Amino acid sequence: MHKLITLILTLVLAAVPVFAQQQEIRDPAAPPAAGAVPARSPDGRLLVLAIEATTAVKVDGALDDEVWRRAEAVSGFIQSEPNDGKPATERTEVRLAYDRNTLYVAAVCHDSQAGLRVVNDIREDFRSGDQDSFEVIIDTFADRRNGFVFMTNREAARADQQVANEGREINTNWDAVWFVRTRESAEGWTIEMAIPFRSLRFERGVQDVWGVNFSRRIRKKNETDFWAPVPRAYSLSRLSLAGNLSGLPSVAPGRNLRVKPYVLGRSVRATGAGTAFDKDGDIGLDIKYGVTPSLTLDGTVNPDFAQVEADELTVNLTQFSTFYPEKRDFFLENSGIFYVGDAARNNRVNPTPTPDEDLLLFHSRRIGLRDDGTPIPIYGGARLTGRAAGVDVGLLSLQVQDTAKTPNNNYTVLRARRNVWRGSDIGAIFLTRQSTDKGGDYNRVYGLDANIRFFGNTDWNSYLIRTATPGFTSGQYAWRTSLNREGNFLHVKGGFMSVGDHFNDEIGYYRRTGAEKWFLDTGIRPRPKSWQQRGVREIHPHVVWSYYTDLSGRMIGKRLHNGVTFFFNNGGYTELSWNPEFNEITAPLKLASKVPSIRPGGYDWDEYQVRFNSDASRVISFNVTGIVGGLWTGTQRSVSLGVTVRPTYKLRVNVAVNRTAADLGVPNTDFVTGVWSMRTNYSFTTNMFLDSLLQFDQDKHRFNANVRFNFIHHPLSDLYLVYNEQQITNSSVINPGRSVIVKFTRMMAF
Repeated sequence: MHKLITLILTLVLAAVPVFAQQQEIRDPAAPPAAGAVPARSPDGRLLVLAIEATTAVKVDGALDDEVWRRAEAVSGFIQSEPNDGKPATERTEVRLAYDRNTLYVAAVCHDSQAGLRVVNDIREDFRSGDQDSFEVIIDTFADRRNGFVFMTNREAARADQQVANEGREINTNWDAVWFVRTRESAEGWTIEMAIPFRSLRFERGVQDVWGVNFSRRIRKKNETDFWAPVPRAYSLSRLSLAGNLSGLPSVAPGRNLRVKPYVLGRSVRATGAGTAFDKDGDIGLDIKYGVTPSLTLDGTVNPDFAQVEADELTVNLTQFSTFYPEKRDFFLENSGIFYVGDAARNNRVNPTPTPDEDLLLFHSRRIGLRDDGTPIPIYGGARLTGRAAGVDVGLLSLQVQDTAKTPNNNYTVLRARRNVWRGSDIGAIFLTRQSTDKGGDYNRVYGLDANIRFFGNTDWNSYLIRTATPGFTSGQYAWRTSLNREGNFLHVKGGFMSVGDHFNDEIGYYRRTGAEKWFLDTGIRPRPKSWQQRGVREIHPHVVWSYYTDLSGRMIGKRLHNGVTFFFNNGGYTELSWNPEFNEITAPLKLASKVPSIRPGGYDWDEYQVRFNSDASRVISFNVTGIVGGLWTGTQRSVSLGVTVRPTYKLRVNVAVNRTAADLGVPNTDFVTGVWSMRTNYSFTTNMFLDSLLQFDQDKHRFNANVRFNFIHHPLSDLYLVYNEQQITNSSVINPGRSVIVKFTRMMAF
């Protein structure tokens, strides 16, 4: 352990001279490193001009339409990885055009080694980081905060996202109607995108300049390039550094009226419910309407989420309930507006921003789902999101049906946020659960928040929350403040949170009440040339500390992660860490079915962890995490291992195990628990997929299967065939639960 601490301190001290040489934030008005001077707007930002297509544009990837001969290309892409600020190693040229209904984006991606292309997936919403890809982000309000992302790879797969507040919330489940085609050549590959204006949200005639940026990933070099330069500390979501798109006429987004009915049939037998199957059908309707060009109303009647992928089983050895992410489409779209919290840090081990699970004010899984994931029927509801009078607004209201276990309830969330100064915003939020049968049965949450940016790369975020629940008069509060500085070399994030002893948020997720939390997340990222020549691109010594006390200041928990991560040139990494931990429990805790519960009290232990992830772009890749050390009253040996095989870009198979062998330190308390899983994805085309998830919980002797077939027969229209099965493997008298579901949707646009 002393050697690990010495290694971390040595790396920190060795890298200090490098810190003064780092350019943390690049001025968007700064000139390119080399080459011709590009066009710029009066505000100093890079400028790309869209021209009108006077003849029909055929989206085939060939780029032989007349408009592409007239459109002026922008190029001069700049590296973010591996050599921040240097010209890209391969030339990329982008052109833009439009007609009455559509924005067109064309790109030529030159490649001196075109035969060594990397394509790993053609699924909808594929992961762009594992392969050659091209992305565009469009900020239609030019507020330098929010945007729409469209990305593709060399086989014309489609992925789209919504970005809110420069990446504080990234909604990967947002879907739009758009089209793309690609072509290969000896010089590289070409891209042709068609994005209908009605798929975007903007104000006609109000904003004649949009924000825009382009990104290209050259995976065989593990290189990421941007048109408007973005330091490697950030991503394409950093819209404050984007360029400008000009030349568009006063185009209209259209009425944006979509009607999407569904019809569903199912045959279901619950686990242990005998041999008979219950057969029934259902219908429902989703409606989307552009109330104004910048404000969208979504309505749903009798929504159904039968096609949603099953939750992943986990080994939970803590005193807290497992946090499961939201997967239902209706709740995911435009979800960024409802998020309250600080800016997500650029975490390269876990690149997808995750909420602070110690207090997530709005967790939509509390609506229409029980804690075990069982659906609760929803009559219907509505969501209004967008911008009005310069304010970002979000309103969500749903009526949940009464069942034998749950009464009628209405859930409503209201959010407002206004941009102030450059990169800053202030907001308010209100959440309520109201029984429609009993007026005195309710829960309300309301508060204010602010995110203030200083000096371009430092964010101060705070919120103050009050709750109201019948029967409580005090302790119904929570507040949090944090300061975050993100740079290429140094990152620092620290803050404080306090949650009252009677805080109650029934539409949120949180772990403790009557508690205070101090937290620190800091580290440096030196890149010594001598290490890069040996295959290590970056070294990251860091600490992530969380320290918990009760309201009187007595310690009730801590986790002090001390680690060093080595990022390799090929995209893989390894991490060594030492993690002292303390937890106090106030009720007996059962870790496994065949061992006694742990008594209430305070327990501390040390964990020693090693992680390794190989190059994820290879045909075969793997990840492994090993943990040894203490666990509550005893010791543990834990391993998580996953192997992914991708023989072609159509097929992906992942086999994983998460296993713990523990001994709680007294006789008859040793146990082994684990979860085994196999995930298989096959893409027949970019519009037809087959997915399966098989899982086995070793402690509960439970086997789950979820198999889904999805055919996108029309834009945003699907045919689903879903099979589910659950078996209790150590019982011969409990019949397996099984279900078959067929669901058909059709989106009609007007």
